[in-house]
Amino acid sequence: MAEFTAKDIQKLRHDAGVGMMDAKNALTDAAGDLDEAFDLLRERGQAKMAKRADREASEGTIGTYIHMQADRPVLGVLVQLACETDFVAKSDDFRQIADDIAMHISWSNPSWVTRDQVDEGDVAKERELIVRQAAADGKPEQVIERIVEGKIESWYGQHVLYDQEFVNTEMFEGLVGDLVGELASKMGENISVKNFARIAVGE
Repeated sequence: MAEFTAKDIQKLRHDAGVGMMDAKNALTDAAGDLDEAFDLLRERGQAKMAKRADREASEGTIGTYIHMQADRPVLGVLVQLACETDFVAKSDDFRQIADDIAMHISWSNPSWVTRDQVDEGDVAKERELIVRQAAADGKPEQVIERIVEGKIESWYGQHVLYDQEFVNTEMFEGLVGDLVGELASKMGENISVKNFARIAVGE
C-alpha cells in the first residue's frame, strides 16, 4: 500500500491546484512519490505546466479585520496574502479573500500558517502528553497509536491556519488551506498566506 500523509496531499493540492481526491488518487498511483504524482496529474491534464509552489510570489496585499464589541477586547488582525502579479494583487476577489482570512484568524487564533512551521519539539510534547493520558485511561497499547494520530490531527486543526475549518461556512466549506488553493487555481498563480498578526487590546 502506498504510504503518504495528509501533509503530502495538502502539498500536492497546492502545487498542482487540484482537489483532494485527485491528489490522493495520484499519490496512490505514484506509491507516495510527490514528484511522480505531480507528473501523473500533468499527464491527466489536471495540473498546471509548472508547480505553483516553485514560482515566486513577490506581490500581494494585506488583509485586515477589526472586531469591536462592548465589554470585550478589541481584536485586530493583519494578514499578508502573497501572489505572483500585481494584476492579481489588485483584484477584488484576491483582496476580499485576504480580508476573509483575517476575519477567520480573529476567531480561530492560530499559532502557525502551515504545518511546516510547527516546531517538531511542540509536536513531540503534545504526542507524549496524549500517550500518557491514554495510558492513564487504561487504553490498550495497540489502540494508543490510533488515538495519538487522531488527536494530533485535531491539534493541528486547532493551531495551524491551513488546517482549520474556515469559519464562514456560508461562504466556503472546507479548510483555510483549501480556500487558498481554490483561489490559486482560479487565478492560476502561486498564492499563499505569508504571515499574520493578531492583536487583542483590553484582554
